[in-house]
Amino acid sequence: MKKFFAAAAGGVLAGLVVTTQVAGPLLAEESARKTNVYEQLDLFGDIFERIRVQYVEDVDEADLIEAAINGMLTSLDPHSSYLSPDDAEDMRVQTRGEFGGLGIEVTQEEGFVKVVSPIDETPADEAGVEAGDFITHVDGESVLGLTLDQAVEKMRGPVGSEIVITIVRDGETEPFDVTIVRDTIKLTAVRSRTEGNTVVMRVTTFNDQTTSNLEANFAKEVEELGGMENVNGIVLDLRNNPGGLLTQAISVSDSFLEKGEIVSTRGRNPEDGERYNAAPGDLAEGKPIVVLINGGSASASEIVAGALQDHRRAIVVGTKSFGKGSVQTVMPLRGEGAMRLTTARYYTPSGRSIQALGVSPDIVVEQPRRRVDEEEEDENTSRRFNGEADLRGSLNNDSLTEDEVRQIEEDRAKAQAAAELREQDYQLAYAIDILKGLSAIATAE
Repeated sequence: MKKFFAAAAGGVLAGLVVTTQVAGPLLAEESARKTNVYEQLDLFGDIFERIRVQYVEDVDEADLIEAAINGMLTSLDPHSSYLSPDDAEDMRVQTRGEFGGLGIEVTQEEGFVKVVSPIDETPADEAGVEAGDFITHVDGESVLGLTLDQAVEKMRGPVGSEIVITIVRDGETEPFDVTIVRDTIKLTAVRSRTEGNTVVMRVTTFNDQTTSNLEANFAKEVEELGGMENVNGIVLDLRNNPGGLLTQAISVSDSFLEKGEIVSTRGRNPEDGERYNAAPGDLAEGKPIVVLINGGSASASEIVAGALQDHRRAIVVGTKSFGKGSVQTVMPLRGEGAMRLTTARYYTPSGRSIQALGVSPDIVVEQPRRRVDEEEEDENTSRRFNGEADLRGSLNNDSLTEDEVRQIEEDRAKAQAAAELREQDYQLAYAIDILKGLSAIATAE
């Protein structure tokens, strides 16, 4: 025992000696680093004063400082920025669901403004702006070299005023102009409808209203179908949904999960990480779910898709999502402004980060683009080819009862409606076909 104690004491003493030897250089390094920071701040002060006194024109000192702050934040990543008092108020209004503008969610890439997604039924959407488009000019003025907030400011204007944006699109050989009339953007967070026995929930954004809208719309559609026993599944359409509030992404995911982790966030310090888990209760009562995503599905949309995919609660269909896997915290500042700072990355239940990679669908389904000449050809084809029943003097089918004929006609109408949907929205039709197949298997069992 005495030998053990001595050995232990010797180890502690040795450790103290080593610590003392290392601490000296560490303290010196920390002191040098602080000195360098103070020197840089002095340099900033010198430059600020020279601009204020010697620049060719009078400058507003407050604008200079605001520009410096914004430059510091935007140098970190595309999503960190300074929000002036007006910008901070605009952001608060947007989360409540109504604001003025074009109706697009944008980010910045290689100095240009990139469209994350157009918002459904807004001026930008109706003008044909697509996810992945690059905006290079606004009213003929280049946005290259501007911060994202400055570029967005150029796109703002009075409701009813006209704006011309120049777009570069993948697959198009030349840039082209799009004219848009600004309008008040009223965000309907969730729209719903039924396709046969499938409930289609279109989630356009994650704002304060999303979960409550989702629950109310779902209940309405189920009631119209006559109860959950008549529902064969749910399509959760998150295409071109640019995201929004983390809390709403968690609650929407929770609506369809009975238990388990939904998402986790990990910041700079491990102790700052958080995990969010589902509470018991499944809005869909175990009915199969297909989640639709594309390149315009970002942030909160990816949290929902990733959570339902990892728990095997849903089949994810479409194309790879945008890949925004970072969390921004909005911090109020003096003078009514705010700072939007990236503070963490988020991870799906399986521990994968979506940052820059996106969510990969279980089944990749591209949305084909229809050409005008194809549509005209289809119309001509449908006019040329008719059936036996359309021929003059054709015989009637007398082997079926009226009820059997009626059933055949109803089935044919459903098949025709499905075919028309496939022409209008191939990805959605594909998702509905999956649910029909799963329902048929469940019935057979």
